[in-house]
Amino acid sequence: MRVCVIGAGLSGLATARALKAAGVDFVCLEKSADVGGIWRRPEAGERGPGYLSLHLNTTKKLTGYADYPMPASYPVYPRHSQMAAYLRSFAEWAGVLDHVELGTAVESVRQEADGSWTVAVVDAGGTRGTRSFTHVVVASGHNTEPSLPAPPPGADTFTGTILHALDYRDGSDFAGQEVVVVGLGASAVDIAADLSRYAATTLLSVRRGLHILPKQLYGTPLDEVAEAPWWTSMSLEEQRRFIEQALLVARGRLSDYGLPEPDHPVFASAVTISDEILTRIRHGGVVPKPGIASLDGDRVVFTDGTSARADAIVHCTGYRMAFPFLPSGCPIGAQGSVELYKRVVAPGHAGLYFVGLVRPHGSVTRLVEAQSRWIARIVTGAAVLPEPEVMRKEVAAYLSGIAGQYGQAEGASIQVNVAPYLQDLQAE
Repeated sequence: MRVCVIGAGLSGLATARALKAAGVDFVCLEKSADVGGIWRRPEAGERGPGYLSLHLNTTKKLTGYADYPMPASYPVYPRHSQMAAYLRSFAEWAGVLDHVELGTAVESVRQEADGSWTVAVVDAGGTRGTRSFTHVVVASGHNTEPSLPAPPPGADTFTGTILHALDYRDGSDFAGQEVVVVGLGASAVDIAADLSRYAATTLLSVRRGLHILPKQLYGTPLDEVAEAPWWTSMSLEEQRRFIEQALLVARGRLSDYGLPEPDHPVFASAVTISDEILTRIRHGGVVPKPGIASLDGDRVVFTDGTSARADAIVHCTGYRMAFPFLPSGCPIGAQGSVELYKRVVAPGHAGLYFVGLVRPHGSVTRLVEAQSRWIARIVTGAAVLPEPEVMRKEVAAYLSGIAGQYGQAEGASIQVNVAPYLQDLQAE
C-alpha cells in the first residue's frame, strides 16, 4: 500500500502527518521549491494567489495545527512570511520532510483497470516519469485558474495594464499610478487597501454588495465565535440577527461608505473579512465606484455614467476550480458543483480523496486535520466507506441542502458550517 499526496501546503502537510502517524507509506509531491503552499509565494517570487501584504484573516490559535501551536511571539493574525515559516517548522517537527519531493509537478492522475492509480510527473529539470499508487490524496488547493469577467466594450482601446490578483505582488509596483480594483472579496479589499498607500488614486469598482465583517466582534475573533457553543446552539436565523445587529453597531450601513448594500442575508454567500477597507474609504484612500460599463483609451467608464483615468485595472474576481490532471468530471460534476462524499471522497473513483476542498466561515485547519485522520483510517482499513450509490445520495442531499442557504454557484458547493461538519467527520 502506497499513497500519493499532491501538494505540500497546509492541507498536504496535515495529510502527511496523519499518514505518518498511521504508519502508512506515502510520498508528497510538491511542484514548488519548498513546502508552505501559497504562504511562501510572495517572497519566493512565484505566480500565485499571494501578495506581500498578505496576512491571515483567521487567528493563529485556530489556524495553527492543534498539536503544534504557532509561536507565542506571533501576532494574532500573522503575516504570510510568518505563516510560511510556521508551516516549514511544522513539517520538520512532524518528521514528514523526507517524504516530500520538491520541484515535482503532477501532470496526470489515471486509474487503472486493477484499481491502482498511475501518477505522471515532471521534475524541475523537465524529466518525466510515472508512479503507481493504491491511493491518491489531492491537497493542491483550488485557487488555481483566475476568473476574469468578459471584456467590456472598448477593452481593445484601453491603454493601461489589465491584470488579475494572481499576478499582483505589491502596491509599490503602482506608485503614483491611478488604479481601479474590481471586486469586493478578500483579495479585493486587501489589495485596494495596500494600493491606497502607494497609488495616486485607488478606485474600488463593486458590482454586487457583499457582507463585510470585522476580524473580531465584541473582542472575540470571528473564527472563535464560529466554534463557540453559544453560537452553534443558535439557529441560522438567530445567527443572522445577531450578526446584523452587531454590524449595525460596529460600522453602520455599507451604503454609508458608498458601497452597495448586499442583496442577500448574511451567510447566504461567502463574507468578506476586513478591518481595514472601510477605514481606508473613510480616509479617502479608497473611493468606491459601481461596476465598469466600458473602457475608452485611458479612461474607465462606470455604470453610473462617471469616468476616471486609469493606468491599471486589477481584477480581484476570484478563481475557477480546476483539476486538469484528474479524470474528467471529478470532482466537479456536470452541473459545476463539487461532488464529494463528506466533501472528501470521490464516489466511483475508489482510492481518490480530497483535503481542504471546503470553504468555512473561519479557519479551515481543524477541518483538514479531521479530513486527514479520516483518510488515514480509510487507507489502513480502520474505516470502511459505503457503496458508491450510497455516497452519491449523500452528495445529492448535501448539495440540495447547501443550495437552500448559499445558492447554486460553483463556490457554494464547498461551503461548510464549521461545527456540524467537524462533528460529522469525527463521527466517521
